[in-house]
Amino acid sequence: MEQTGQFFTTIYGRNLIGEIKAFVHRPYLVVTMEDLWPKFEPFFDQGMAQAYFVNTLDAEDLAREIERMPACNSVVGLGGGQALDVAKLVAWNRRLPLFQIPTAMTVNAAFGHRGAVRTGGKVRYIGYVVPEAVYIDFEVIQSAPKLLNRSGVCDILCYHTAHADWKIALDRGKTEPKWPYDQRLVDEAKTVLDGVMARLDDIRDVNEEGIRTLMNAHRWGGAAYHNAGWNPCHIEGVEHFFFYALESLTGKHFIHGQPVCLGIYIGSALQENKAEEMLAAIHHVGVDIRPEAMGVTWEDVAEALRILPRYVREAGLWYTVADDRVADGDFIARVKKRVIEVYGGWK
Repeated sequence: MEQTGQFFTTIYGRNLIGEIKAFVHRPYLVVTMEDLWPKFEPFFDQGMAQAYFVNTLDAEDLAREIERMPACNSVVGLGGGQALDVAKLVAWNRRLPLFQIPTAMTVNAAFGHRGAVRTGGKVRYIGYVVPEAVYIDFEVIQSAPKLLNRSGVCDILCYHTAHADWKIALDRGKTEPKWPYDQRLVDEAKTVLDGVMARLDDIRDVNEEGIRTLMNAHRWGGAAYHNAGWNPCHIEGVEHFFFYALESLTGKHFIHGQPVCLGIYIGSALQENKAEEMLAAIHHVGVDIRPEAMGVTWEDVAEALRILPRYVREAGLWYTVADDRVADGDFIARVKKRVIEVYGGWK
C-alpha cells in the first residue's frame, strides 16, 4: 500500500537510555516527570543535564515556563505523553535538536509533530518538530506498569470508530470541505489496526513482539495527522471527543487509554458498529474501562455524554456520531450493564 510522508527515525534495543549522554548536544535539558527522575537520573551527566518537571499543559502557563528554562543545546523528552509533548514545545520554541525516550507505550506522542496543550479547557495541538530519533528501550518499556503499556492500544483501536464517524459525516453531507472522505486513508489506517488486533496477546504481555507491534503502529499513527495534510478524520473521532468532554467536565487527568477505550465502546455502540467485538478486544488486552478505575463515576460518564454535542460544537470539532445520535438514559444503562457483565462490579 502506498505510504507518503515522513515516519520518524525509530531505534529499538536495550541500554539505549544509557547511551544518550554520549551523543546529545551539551548541555541538555531533560523534560520529564518528577516521579520518574529518581529512577532515570543516574543515566545522565552530572553538570551537563538539567531536568524540568512537567507541571502544567496550559498553553499560557507553559509559555511562561519555557521562558524561565535554563539555556541548553538540546532537549531530551523522557516519559509519557505529557513529558514528550512538552519536550516538543520546548524544542520548537527554542529551535533545538530533540531526542525522545518514551518510558511506556501509553500514547503516540513520541511520534507526533505537534504538542498537545490545553486552552480554555480544550485540547489544541501546536508546534512542529521532528526528533533526531525516538529510542524504544525494551527494558525501560517493560519496567513500566502494564496498565500504562496496554492502554496505548487505544490510540490504534480508535481508528475503528473514526472510520465509521467519517462515513456517517459523508452520508449526511457533513464532511469538512478541507477533509473530503478519502478511502485510501481509511484503508491504510485499517491495515495498521488489523495488525494490532492480530497481536493483542503480545501487547497484553508487553513482550518484545508486542512492543514492536504497538510502537510501529504508533509510529504510523503519530505521523499520520501531518502526513495526511493535517487531516485527523481517519485516526480520531467520537471516542477522543468523549475523553476531552470527560476531562473538561471532571478536571481530572487520566491514563489516556482508559477513557478513550471506554469512548471506543460507547462510540461503536452509538454507531451500531461491532461494539461487542471492540469491548471484547479491549477487555482481552487488559485495559480497565470501568469509570471507577479512572476515579470517576457512571454519573460523570452520563453527564459527559449529555454535554458532548455542545462540547463538540464549542470546540469546533468535526462531525461524528455525537452529532447524529443522542446517548439517552436507556442507552447509558445498556452500556453500563455490558461493561459490568464483562469486567465485573467495582470492588
